[in-house]
Amino acid sequence: MFSLARSRLVSSPHLLHTIKPSRNFSTSSPNMVKVLAVLYKGGQAAKEEPRLLGTIENSLGISDWLKKEGHEFIVTDDKEGPGSEFQKHIADAEILVTTPFHPGYLTADLIEKAKNLKLCVTAGVGSDHIDLDAANKKSITVAEVSGSNVVSVAEHVVMSILLLVRNFVPAHEQILADDWNVAQIARNAYDLEGKTVGTVGCGRIGYRVLERLRGFNCKELLWFDYTDLPEDKKTPEFKRVDKLEDMLAKCDVVTINCPLHEKTKGLFNDQLISKMKKGAWLVNTARGAICDRNAVKKALESGHLNGYAGDVWDVQPSPKDHPWRHAFNTLGGGNGMVPHYSGTTLDAQARYANGAKDIIQRYLAGKEQDPANLIVIDGDYASKAYGQREKKPTGQKPAGP
Repeated sequence: MFSLARSRLVSSPHLLHTIKPSRNFSTSSPNMVKVLAVLYKGGQAAKEEPRLLGTIENSLGISDWLKKEGHEFIVTDDKEGPGSEFQKHIADAEILVTTPFHPGYLTADLIEKAKNLKLCVTAGVGSDHIDLDAANKKSITVAEVSGSNVVSVAEHVVMSILLLVRNFVPAHEQILADDWNVAQIARNAYDLEGKTVGTVGCGRIGYRVLERLRGFNCKELLWFDYTDLPEDKKTPEFKRVDKLEDMLAKCDVVTINCPLHEKTKGLFNDQLISKMKKGAWLVNTARGAICDRNAVKKALESGHLNGYAGDVWDVQPSPKDHPWRHAFNTLGGGNGMVPHYSGTTLDAQARYANGAKDIIQRYLAGKEQDPANLIVIDGDYASKAYGQREKKPTGQKPAGP
């Protein structure tokens, strides 16, 4: 049984304070819980669109609720460096909420300073911004909103595959430049039909990508993962490949749909990319650090890769001089990079905001968490996606949806 014990009840009045660039909803009650949220700044867009729940302005829709319950709620986008609001408030926060889209990187040294921290909530999916081993040592529970992004990201993957294969971006840029040169675009435009596509990772997202590619009549739909699919999800259309290098050698398109951890960080380096089929396209909507930034750029410039697309970066927000911003194939195309938004559509934001609130509510009430949402708990891994849990049953579903 998974439980998060909590005994404090709060019923005090609230005061609203504004601290730039943070929002601080606080109470003078000694029994309050301090909740720190690191979100991105939405600006005018967030003011005009209240469904942008992942922003500091709309604060996951939980600010009024937390104030009513008598808790202190700090919301900030200021997350870098020792003088940041994040590092200032993490010292005595009991709950940390952050997202994969503007992550507050909770390193081992910050965990040491976070004396009151009991729960880290990822409003979304992917908790690699937290040092999970350090969280285990301090018995800090880490939870995320499992499944909240799977449809959104799978759709983005298919879109990215198509825009690379069809050479869409250079074609659109011609129109914006008041130009018209069909031959220059068509010389590197292909059909997806008849191509071999493979996914590295066949969990909830990778499997859905394969499902959505069925109608394109691909030559083969391949997958590589350390664990097998459930029996009821196996199909002859989706073929498992036991060795990653063997799959890469066959694929015209490779899509990365695995979590970032010690074994996948920098996985797609010069050596592994060299195993890919020459002229292949690579799509990464998982985590930027799975790919070596310089290896990708070199492979594009040499022609070994024909394109690279995705929305994840190894540093977020991406610096202006990041090599992926201006990495192109030999014809000046092949770049499908965008900001990290695939898993934060308005539909996904509603799902992960509701899920984050549920996780916090369960904690405050001393109720068990949904096992599928747990990453680490009681000093041990709860998810096979990040580590093998030896002592207790895992709450993580195996490969497949």
